[in-house]
Amino acid sequence: MRQSSLNENEALTTALPSPEMVREQKIYRTFGLTDAEYARAVELLAREPNYVETGIFSVMWSEHCSYKSSRKVLRRFPTQGPQVLQGPGENAGIVDIGDGLAVAFKIESHNHPTAIEPYQGAATGVGGIIRDVFTMGARPIALLNSLRFGELDHAHTRYLFAESVAGIGGYGNCIGIPTVGGEVVFDNRYQQNPLVNAMCVGIMTHDQIATGSASGVGNPVLIVGARTGRDGIHGATFASAEDPHAKERSAVQVGDPFMEKLLLEACLELIATGQVVGIQDMGAAGLTSSSAEMASRAGSGLTLDVALVPCRETGMNPYEIMLSESQERMLVVMRQGAEEVAKKIFEKWDLQATVIGRVTDDGMLRVLEGGVVAAEIPVSALVDEAPLLDRLALRPAYLDELREDAPVLAQPSDFVAELAELLARPTIASKQWVYDQYDSMVRTETFVRPGSDAAVVGIPGTKKAIALVTDGNGRQVYLDPYEGGLRAVAEAARNLVCSGARPLAVTDCLNYGNPEKPEVFYQFERSVDGLATACEALQTPVISGNVSLYNESNGVDIYPTPVIGMVGLIEDRERIVTSEWKMPGDEIYVVGALSHALLAGVGGSEYLALRQPDASLKYRLPTFDLEQEVRLQQYLLACAQQGLLQSAHDVSDGGLLVTFAESAITGGRGAEVQFDFAVQREGRAIESDELLSLFFGEGVSLVVITAKPESAGALSRLANEHQVALTRVGVVASTPFLRVSVDRQLYVHADIWQLQAAWRGAIASWMKH
Repeated sequence: MRQSSLNENEALTTALPSPEMVREQKIYRTFGLTDAEYARAVELLAREPNYVETGIFSVMWSEHCSYKSSRKVLRRFPTQGPQVLQGPGENAGIVDIGDGLAVAFKIESHNHPTAIEPYQGAATGVGGIIRDVFTMGARPIALLNSLRFGELDHAHTRYLFAESVAGIGGYGNCIGIPTVGGEVVFDNRYQQNPLVNAMCVGIMTHDQIATGSASGVGNPVLIVGARTGRDGIHGATFASAEDPHAKERSAVQVGDPFMEKLLLEACLELIATGQVVGIQDMGAAGLTSSSAEMASRAGSGLTLDVALVPCRETGMNPYEIMLSESQERMLVVMRQGAEEVAKKIFEKWDLQATVIGRVTDDGMLRVLEGGVVAAEIPVSALVDEAPLLDRLALRPAYLDELREDAPVLAQPSDFVAELAELLARPTIASKQWVYDQYDSMVRTETFVRPGSDAAVVGIPGTKKAIALVTDGNGRQVYLDPYEGGLRAVAEAARNLVCSGARPLAVTDCLNYGNPEKPEVFYQFERSVDGLATACEALQTPVISGNVSLYNESNGVDIYPTPVIGMVGLIEDRERIVTSEWKMPGDEIYVVGALSHALLAGVGGSEYLALRQPDASLKYRLPTFDLEQEVRLQQYLLACAQQGLLQSAHDVSDGGLLVTFAESAITGGRGAEVQFDFAVQREGRAIESDELLSLFFGEGVSLVVITAKPESAGALSRLANEHQVALTRVGVVASTPFLRVSVDRQLYVHADIWQLQAAWRGAIASWMKH
C-alpha cells in the first residue's frame, strides 16, 4: 500500500494539535524550544512542523541530547592515544589492555530524575549506563558511582540519600553486577540538586566491538526488550530545565533490573552471531535519539512504523511512542534476512524482538503510523543542524575577592579531638553504610573492595586486573576552576597508581549550574581547560562522558562539579597495592614536598570548612604543581611494579593526619610518626599556621607509603631518578596507638579504635535520625 505523505494527509490518525496550533499557541515553548529554534526548524523543513515533529526537534535539540552549550568546549579534550580503540561519539569508550582484550566504560548523570524520585532516578541511571556498555559488545563487570547531597542534618537530604543508595544497590544487586567503588560528598550547595553519577565498566575482546550505526539500505530495524509505555516522556528536555522540582514525576522512568539482565544476555548473544549491523540503547529521548543518531553515524535514513512498536499501554500516539524513555529497550539494525535470528534469540530469553522499520538511503527519519506519515525530518536537521551556542563567559567577581593570606586559626589544644571530629564529617567518614547495601563481590573477581584508594577487579583467565575510581571536588573547582580541574584528574590518576595501576583513560561527568549565567559558563570553560591540560600531561585521553547542566534551584547553582571516572591497568595482580598498614616494623614515608606542605595553607580544605564554615569560600587554593604530580605518579608506579610497596594512600580530604588515621584504622595498626624540620630550618620552631597546613592542608601532592626496611635503598634510588622528595617519617607499630610528633613535640597520641568509632559510625548515626 502506498504511504500517505504529509502533504496529502496532514491529519494523523490520532487527535493531536495541528501545526497551526503548535505555532499560534506556541506549544513548542512548552517542549523547551525557543522562538528562534522553532523558526529554524520551520526553515529546515520548509514548512511548519506538526506536533510529533515539534516534539522530535525539541528533544534532539535539547541541552541533554545536542550539547548545544558545551559541544564547542568539549573539543578541547584530548581523545586520542595508542590505547584508545573507541573514543567519544559512541555509547561508551573502549581502551586496549593487551592480549586482544579491551575495556569499555562510561559515566553518566541522572541528577534531575533523582531530585524528584530518588529511588527510580538512581536505579534507572544505573540501568542506562549498563546498557551503554553492553551495547558496545562488552560484558559489564563493575559499577561505580559518584554522589553529592546536602548536609545530613536536613531530613529531606537523608530521604534523598537513603532512597538513592537503595536504588543504586537494588538495580546493581538484582542484575548481578558488583558495585565496587565510588565517592560520596555532603555539602549544602547540593541541597536542592543532588548529583547521582553512575559509571559502568565492561570487558570484551577486540573482535566483539559493536557500534551504533544504521547502515545498509533495506536492513531491518528492530526494537528489542521491554514494551514501550508513557514513562519518561520528555525526560531529555526535563533534564535540560532549570528547576526539576517544577516538573512532572511522569518524566522519571521506571526500571526493571531483572528484565535488563535478560536483555543484556540476549544482546551479547545476538552480537556474537556477527549479524548485527548496529545497536543502540534507548536512553534520553528514547526511540527518537537512538534512531536519529544511528542514521546520522551511517549517513543513512530510517523509516519506522510506530504502529508496530509493542506497547504496554493502550492508545499511545506517535508523539508518545517516539519520545517515551521506557527502560530496558534497544534499537537494533540486523543484516537483511537475519530477522529470525534475532527473534529466536530474544524468544529464548523471554523477550520481544520486533521489526519496526528499514534503513533507507534518502537521509530522512520517517515515522509512520500504519500507512500515514506522522513525521518526516532530514536526519541532518536533527543532528548536524542542532543549535550550537556561543555562551558568554565572564570571570566571576568572587574569584578576584578571594584572599591569598592564610586564614587565622587558633592552634588546637587537642589535636586528637580535632582529628576525630574531622573523621566524623560525613564527606570524610567511612562510607560503609553505603557500600554495605551494594553487592561488591558477585562474580568473585573483586580483589579490592570499596574503601581503598581505588577498586580493583580481576580479568578472568589472565593475571591482569583493572583499577577503577571516580573523583571530584566541587569546592576546589569553585575556588579556582582551572586549578580545580587539574586537581580532579590528578586525584583520580593518583588513586589508581596508589593501587599499582597505570592510568589509561578518562570518562567524565560534567555537572554544572545554569549555563545561561556567564559566570557559570566561565566555570565550565576554565575547568574543562584544567581537565584537558591534566589529561594531556598524564596521558589519559577522554574517551566518553556526559554533561549535566541546569543543576540549579531557586537561583542557587551547585558547585561546578566535574567528576572524573578513570580506569587503570595492573599487568600482574600480584602487584596490587592497598591503603591499609600491613606489618609492624614497616617503614612509613611521605612522597612529595613536605616543605611546600608547610606553606600551602588550608584553603579549600575540609578542615577550614569545619572550623570556619563562613570563610571556607573566601581563600584561594594553593597553586598546584602538575609537573611534580606527573613525576610523583611515575615514581609510585615504578615502586609498585617492582613490588616495593606494602601500602600507599594519597593525601586528600582532611589532609595528612586523616590519611595516617585511615591507614591505621583499616589496617588495625598504630604507628610512631616523627617529622623533623628544625635541622633544615636552622632550629626555627614550627609556627601554628605551618603546623595546621602540614596536618590538615590539601594543597600539595603527597602520598603516604609503607615498605619493608630492606626496600629503603631501592625506594631512594627511584626517588632520585624521578626527582621526587621522599621522607622517612616513622614506622608501623604493634600497638593500637597513632603517635605523631613534630620537632620532638608530641601532638597526637590517639587510640586507633577510638578514631575508628568516630570514622565508622558517623553516617550510620545520622541516618538513624
